[in-house]
Formats: sequence, C-alpha cells, structure tokens
Amino acid sequence: MKTILNTKNAPEAIGPYSQGIDTGKLMFLSGQIPICPTEGKIIATDIEGQTKQALENVKAILESCGCTMDNVVKTTVYLKDINDFVKMNEVYKEFFKEGNYPARSAVQVAALPKDALVEVEVIALRE
Repeated sequence: MKTILNTKNAPEAIGPYSQGIDTGKLMFLSGQIPICPTEGKIIATDIEGQTKQALENVKAILESCGCTMDNVVKTTVYLKDINDFVKMNEVYKEFFKEGNYPARSAVQVAALPKDALVEVEVIALRE
C-alpha cells in the first residue's frame, strides 16, 4: 500500500514530489523548508524561526495521517550554515520528548531551495 500524503496545513510541493508517502507502517516525508503554508513563502529570517516553521510543517504532515512527532524514528537536518547547529538544536528539541528522540543526521549543504537556512526530512513509524 502506498498513499500520497497531502495536507493544506503544510506547504504545497514546489516540484515533482509529494509532501510524503504513507506505506501503512512507515511514513517517508519529503524535506520541509520553512515555508509558511498560509503565506506561501518563508517569513522567518533567523535559524530559530525557520527551524520552528520547518518542524511545524513536518508535524502537520504527520498529523494528516494520524501520527505525531512521537512516531518519528529518523530525521535528517540540512543546514545552510553548520554554525547554526546549536540554535537549531534548541528549537528542534522542543518538538520531541526527552527519552524519545529520533535518530538524526545533520549536515551543512551549499544551498537550499528558496534560500532557506534549514530543511528537515523525517521517517516515521506507525505503531
């Protein structure tokens, strides 16, 4: 089973991809940049605000298929500047319960779509 995830509570895909795929047991979410879904553009200018919006977008997609951030088993965080890691991490940890943190990779990249400072993709497990 493969179901395309699509919610108006997260930004529409800006290319030939879907917000995510639900396989019944695993959900694979496309990387979310900090586009505000109601405005259709990036509003926040700092790493903290952009991290919060990117994770709110992830949360909205997960909720569209009956999951929460507690279902996340793996995240990949792409940063425009690795020096933003500590500030990103302060916001990131607010979205996950201590003792239930997902596995994570964080890397610096040369550039992100829409000149974003951060992008977050996740894999979630339906229990």
